[in-house]
Amino acid sequence: MKTFQQPFPTRLAYVLISLVIIIFGMYMLKDLLIPLTFAGIFALLLLPVCQFLERLHFPRWLAITIAILLTLGILISLFYLVYIQIMDFEEILPQLSEKAEKFYADIQIYIRRNFHISRTQQKVEGKKYLTEFLKSNSDILGNTLSTTTGLLGNLTLIPLYIFLMLLYRDFIKVFFYKAFSSVSSHRVNVVLKKIKNVVIDYMVGLIMVIGIIGILNTIGLYILGIDHAIFFGFLASFLVLLPYIGIAIGSLLPILFALITKDNPLYAVGVASLFATIQFLEGNFITPYIVGSKVSINSMAAIISLILFSSLWGMGGLVLALPLTAIIKVIFDSVEGLKPFGFLLGDADHVDVKVK
Repeated sequence: MKTFQQPFPTRLAYVLISLVIIIFGMYMLKDLLIPLTFAGIFALLLLPVCQFLERLHFPRWLAITIAILLTLGILISLFYLVYIQIMDFEEILPQLSEKAEKFYADIQIYIRRNFHISRTQQKVEGKKYLTEFLKSNSDILGNTLSTTTGLLGNLTLIPLYIFLMLLYRDFIKVFFYKAFSSVSSHRVNVVLKKIKNVVIDYMVGLIMVIGIIGILNTIGLYILGIDHAIFFGFLASFLVLLPYIGIAIGSLLPILFALITKDNPLYAVGVASLFATIQFLEGNFITPYIVGSKVSINSMAAIISLILFSSLWGMGGLVLALPLTAIIKVIFDSVEGLKPFGFLLGDADHVDVKVK
């Protein structure tokens, strides 16, 4: 029997309409999908721990509970260490306040001398612009606050999602068998295993990068004589979770701290130069060597995915963009008709392209 194939414009229209529906659905359901995606990634990371405990004859529910509690314990310990470091700042708050006031006064004097604007006029103009800014952005600030509050509320459900995903993992696997009944179960298992491996490899590589960057930041800040070098160094390193911009954002606080606590502004210049150098090393050598060897995604695909997911899901999308793109690449590479798109996402530096 001869099959009828739709003309190319019709097939293209179907694809574009499907993409619009999927992207619109991802945006509308972001409060649900972001926690579920985080839970899925954590569930894949905790799966080896659960399987190890189950081999020791722990009941599945107990093995999952122990794994989740261990993870929460580690996270709480990290937050406690950050809290202790922040409490140490109380000792230097009077000094910071005094330096900040002097810095503000110097700026006022500079403006008065160079632009002939009195301090009284500066205060009046400053209050006016601040009031106008708050009025014009009150809706944006309100929406951002409500969205953030709703997202944080949904994030509290992540441990529950993780528990249920790990508890019903066999049931979920059977769902994939039924959903792709035209494909052998062996092939489905291979794809699922690749997805699990790429997520675990990415997260392990990311943890290694955070550790290396944190050590480099700490050593550099210690050499420059900046107090609380460990806190500032590892705070910036954890912001590597925000690709390409994380270290730059993390450098703002130690630069400001150096400006306020040091008499010479060259210390702040030194801190900025340090973080710029480490940002260069991280983007061009450390992350490509450690994470890039585990997740083969080219820079163009990575940047586009970051822009797309951050537009859809905000900060959560920025964190999830690369692991989700890696998962999408695994799926594309496993489907015959989508292999060209998987190739387009892949590492272009290790492909021998021959023009015929």
